[in-house]
Amino acid sequence: MSNKKTTSGGFNFMTALLAIIISIGIGIMIYVFVLGSPSNFDAEGHPKQGNYLGMMHAGGFIVPILMAIFIIVVTFTVERFLTISKAKGKGKTDVFLRNIKSMLAARQYDEAIAACDKQQGSLANVVRAGIEKLQLVENDSTLNTEDKIEAVQKELEEATSLELPMLSKNLSIITTCATIATLWGLIGTVLGMIRSFAAMSAAGSPDTAALATGISEALINTALGITGSVVGIMAYNYFSTRVDAITHSMDEAGFSLVHTLHHAK
Repeated sequence: MSNKKTTSGGFNFMTALLAIIISIGIGIMIYVFVLGSPSNFDAEGHPKQGNYLGMMHAGGFIVPILMAIFIIVVTFTVERFLTISKAKGKGKTDVFLRNIKSMLAARQYDEAIAACDKQQGSLANVVRAGIEKLQLVENDSTLNTEDKIEAVQKELEEATSLELPMLSKNLSIITTCATIATLWGLIGTVLGMIRSFAAMSAAGSPDTAALATGISEALINTALGITGSVVGIMAYNYFSTRVDAITHSMDEAGFSLVHTLHHAK
């Protein structure tokens, strides 16, 4: 029975939930104490000319939520970067795979396992599990070649199934925030526009300056939402690409193990 190793790391459910709650709290504090600072407003309580912090504060309750979403995206982007970097291992993946293939071709299984222990990470754990199973079944006279291959492939699948959830964990939070940020920003913009035109209607006469100010305040919500969405989408696509690369490397290593069995004497 092989001793499977798994790469740990990343936020678990409770830690992720706590991170989201803290992000919301930080967003509210920024809205109240930074954007809502009296220095951002004139004597009448209006944002000073050209003061974007005060204008952002005028966006209303939508703004702290947008800031919280942005902070959540940044937090989980850092978390995924550190976790996936750890999962990749210490050395270069292509060099590691090349060395493993050479060792397997030479039947240097102990050296290959040592290389996996040195490399560490998800890829190395999967390869190590496969090599251990290969050692176990290669000289088993009770199994034919097809049974040996099936046993190694099953071991590789089990090891991979232990690693992949860790690699893709919390990516759904990033992509969800990326979607919500844009929509929430648009809600803020629509509400701001409604308030602007309602004020214009109540005044009884067109006030282009007031209308321009109201529209600029409303559009700030859109800008914040799009910013959070762009960061989230870029992070999600980047990490998805890295996860796919690690998965491809696992498949390549598995092929090398099966190839070794096919050419066993």
